Amino acid sequence: METWIIYAILSMVFAGITAILIKFGLQNINPDLGLGIRITVIFFIIALINIIGEKYKDLSLLTGKQLTFLIVSGITTTLSWLFYYRAVKEGPVSYVAAIDKGSVVITILLSYFLLKEPLTPKLIIGAALMIGGLLVLTWK
Repeated sequence: METWIIYAILSMVFAGITAILIKFGLQNINPDLGLGIRITVIFFIIALINIIGEKYKDLSLLTGKQLTFLIVSGITTTLSWLFYYRAVKEGPVSYVAAIDKGSVVITILLSYFLLKEPLTPKLIIGAALMIGGLLVLTWK
C-alpha cells in the first residue's frame, strides 16, 4: 500500500475520533472558545514538529505565491472550523460530520477544474453517491 493511502486512512480515523471529542468538549462552553483551545494545541504541536525536524529551513524556498495560497488556506480552514464547531455544538455529530465530508465532492470538482486532475467514472460515481447520501441525511 502506498504511503499516501496510509496517511489518508490515518487522517480519516483521527478525524472521526476528533468529531466525537469535540462534541464532548463543547458541552458547556461556546464553540468559538472550544475551537480556540484546539487551535492553540495544534499551533504548539506543529511548531514543535517544525523546530525539532528543522522544517523551518524550507522558508527560503517559499515563494510569495505559495505564501498567499497558504494564508488563504488558513482563512478557509478557519471559516470551515468555525462553522463545523457551531454545527457540532447544536446538531447531531454523526450528521454534521457526514455533511462536512461532502467537501470531498467540492474537492473533486476543484481538482478537476483548477488542477486538471482526471475526472474518472469512478470519481463521478463516488461523488454522486456522496451527494445522494447528503440528500438522504438532510431530507426532512
